[in-house]
Amino acid sequence: MELAAFWAGLKLGLGLIVAIGAQNAFVLRQGLRREHVFAVALFCALSDAVLIALGVSGFAAASTALPWLPETLRWGGVAFLSWYAIRSALAAIRGGEHLDPSAGSAPSLRAVLVTVAAFTWANPHVWLDTVVLLGAVSAQFAGARISFATGAIVASFVFFFALAYGARLLAPLFAKESAWRVLDALIAVLMGSIAWKLAAGAL
Repeated sequence: MELAAFWAGLKLGLGLIVAIGAQNAFVLRQGLRREHVFAVALFCALSDAVLIALGVSGFAAASTALPWLPETLRWGGVAFLSWYAIRSALAAIRGGEHLDPSAGSAPSLRAVLVTVAAFTWANPHVWLDTVVLLGAVSAQFAGARISFATGAIVASFVFFFALAYGARLLAPLFAKESAWRVLDALIAVLMGSIAWKLAAGAL
């Protein structure tokens, strides 16, 4: 039963996390730029671990006890995603970016972690997937919730580190400025569409 719960958590965790989203797009970008890659991947994986543990332990009921929480998360997410969409769109229009280790200086670790923290903790998608959905499914494994949670947490660690470090395989492509402009444009569209759907209550 515990092994079955572990594999169920692993498969569901991977199924939820592989969908392209704001957080994943940021991790991919950091991996391509090779800036604070380990710290970003570790932060995302550990954050997922905390949220999954909260969901499995029954913290999802907080939305009932705190009726203002869902709306606060929703509009906070709309504001942040809209800002990042505009930022990415401007970067795509301006261009001039490419993979050149000698060009410019990397943002500080603190600045990067603040950004990834917003993508993680202010992102309703992350809360819905980890706390609400995984928390609800874990009820099926009443005697093996820890195993289920462990499987989901392992999935997060595997995915984020694979995404962050696997992005380096695309480095030759992103030595070209045009590739960065396309990526920034796609990220702008992605963030904008998520923000729009979130504001419309369509998520």
